[in-house]
Amino acid sequence: MSKIDNNFSNAFNALLEEKQLPKDVILDAIESAMASAYRRAVNASSAQEVIGKIDLESGEVAILAEKEVVEDVQDERTETTLEEALKFDEEAELGGMVLVDSTPANFGRVAAQTARQVIQQRLREAERAVQAEHFEKQIGEIISGVVQASGGRRGITVGLDMKAEGTIPHNQKIPGERFRVHDRIRCVILEVKDSPRGPQIILSRGHGSFLRRLLENEVPEIYHGVVEIRGISREPGRRAKVAVSAMQEGIDPVGACVGIRGVRIQNIVRELHNEKIDIIEWNPDQVAYITKAISPARVTGVYLSEPTDSARTATVVVTEDQLSLAIGRNGQNARLAAKLTGWRIDIKSLVEAATDSLSKLKEDTELAEMMPKAVEQMPEIEAMLAKKTEGRSLSPEEYKVMGVFMDRVERRTIEVQEEAERVEQEKVSEIRSGISPAAFDMELGDVETLKEHVFNILFEAEYETVGDLMLALQLDPDKVFDLPGIGPKAIENITEVLAGMEFPEPEVEPEPETEPEAEAELESETETEEVDTVEEVVEQESEEDVVVEESVVEEALSEEVDREEEERKAEEEKRVAEIRANIAPAAFDMALDDTDFEERVLSMLKGAGYKNVGDLMFSLQLDPGKVFDLPGFGIKAIENMTEVLATLSFPEEEDMPVLDEDGLDPEDKKKQRKKYVKYEYDPELGEVVAQKRRKRAEDEWDDEVDW
Repeated sequence: MSKIDNNFSNAFNALLEEKQLPKDVILDAIESAMASAYRRAVNASSAQEVIGKIDLESGEVAILAEKEVVEDVQDERTETTLEEALKFDEEAELGGMVLVDSTPANFGRVAAQTARQVIQQRLREAERAVQAEHFEKQIGEIISGVVQASGGRRGITVGLDMKAEGTIPHNQKIPGERFRVHDRIRCVILEVKDSPRGPQIILSRGHGSFLRRLLENEVPEIYHGVVEIRGISREPGRRAKVAVSAMQEGIDPVGACVGIRGVRIQNIVRELHNEKIDIIEWNPDQVAYITKAISPARVTGVYLSEPTDSARTATVVVTEDQLSLAIGRNGQNARLAAKLTGWRIDIKSLVEAATDSLSKLKEDTELAEMMPKAVEQMPEIEAMLAKKTEGRSLSPEEYKVMGVFMDRVERRTIEVQEEAERVEQEKVSEIRSGISPAAFDMELGDVETLKEHVFNILFEAEYETVGDLMLALQLDPDKVFDLPGIGPKAIENITEVLAGMEFPEPEVEPEPETEPEAEAELESETETEEVDTVEEVVEQESEEDVVVEESVVEEALSEEVDREEEERKAEEEKRVAEIRANIAPAAFDMALDDTDFEERVLSMLKGAGYKNVGDLMFSLQLDPGKVFDLPGFGIKAIENMTEVLATLSFPEEEDMPVLDEDGLDPEDKKKQRKKYVKYEYDPELGEVVAQKRRKRAEDEWDDEVDW
């Protein structure tokens, strides 16, 4: 047993108190390090148990090593005598294994050196952990730093608070920006990664969240929630489009962002290296929204197509003089508009769109039969197009006629497509209802009689379950049988497999049995009612009496229907109240912008009218299909939303006091009066709201709701 410096304990405790490190963790680390030092010193085997012990009060250090008890010691590293073993274990016997004191001479110096190294290592790890935790909380926020290095392969190195360093990769910089060492720079924290050398902080000036935070800093209406950012699409250093909407009536969201004489937006433009920023007003009407997103070009018409089997497309028609402006340099304007709105945008000139409409009428006889007036106008449109082809100019009136013709044909075409898709969906639903639900739960890989190469072909074609395959075969057999690699033998194998499939019918829950007493009472009441009915019928002697009886029956039935409707509404209100009660009130105070939803998912949820996490959680529990069936809401969006909601947690609120008829706690009523605050229960909101009371000169009070 060795001894280290007597002041070790005091110095150890002082260091732990200064650095705010846990004592047990550091002590265990030092003891483990001493055991490792002993192994290296005596070249001990890793299979041998070695334990380090240190007494902070006395400063004594001990190494306990597992050794075999023998009569004659050959190797002191692994063997010990029975006499020595009994000092540490009274039950020791020959041939057994015992932990004995094996502390080498002068091991106190080694222990002190080891302690110093371990403490230094733990200090570095603790500092890195604190840095990582500090910056992880600020992900998505703007921070300021000083440029330490620029132009290397790693990008720009920025010195931050807490002696930390961040990196702006080349793909997160604004093109054309140049920084020198010691320049102060603003950027947004994009990501914090763990690395052996400490937290790796990734910064960005080109991400859309950087523009979002700049707008929040410059526009008070956005910061306070009066104006909301609905979407951002950006190409750093070149151009950006921002969609905003007002949360209160009478507010101009675009004007609030631009500021008087553009002073607010100009500050952001200078920060972003003269990046052009288009502020547009968000609109729930997708046609109006896309029209504004194409600005500054003037749009003649927007026609939406939302097929179930492909991406939704918006055809935008503009006049020829607006075509280049709508597309933008290298397609930039159209690209940003598509990213902002979430639609695939196809831009056409009016002449090109009229030519396409003319071709549709010629090729589609059914469409032509539905539009006889447009067919009569075809020669006139053909003459205009021929005139344009010859290089002659058209008058404004001719352009107007062409635009009206094109608009009628395009709208009718969209109506026909929507009707065809509706019919197709009805057909799919009808066929699907005839297939057992168990078929859609059985994967093709579980069907042993299906040949392996046939399964591979079907799986590559995205047929994953037996139900999917049966549905496709009933809809269009050629779509399956014409797959590459599907020959006569494969068709025969598929047919035999499906013909031999049997699925159990879904179990029907038995109706609850009626208790004997209740059943007897029910039979008695039924018999009594039948007798009464017979007597009433016998007593009816005139046709007038029969009419009166029918009216009474109708009134009774009407009352029964009304009562059932009231019960249904009451049950629905009860269900809504239960769902809302199971959601933490803090969820309704958390805006969707404060979550980690992807930008595309966030945009779709906001477009559907969801403003906070509580509303989204309430809708998912009440009717999940309302959320999952949103346009463009696919599997990846559902996965992102599910992962984010699973990570959210809300603090439990304290129990609310029992309120009196005025919506106040009787014990605090006097205090509330002194504060000139009145609380009332709002049945529409389902919560208690506060009203500020302002005193007039005539000792009267004015109430105004404080939301």
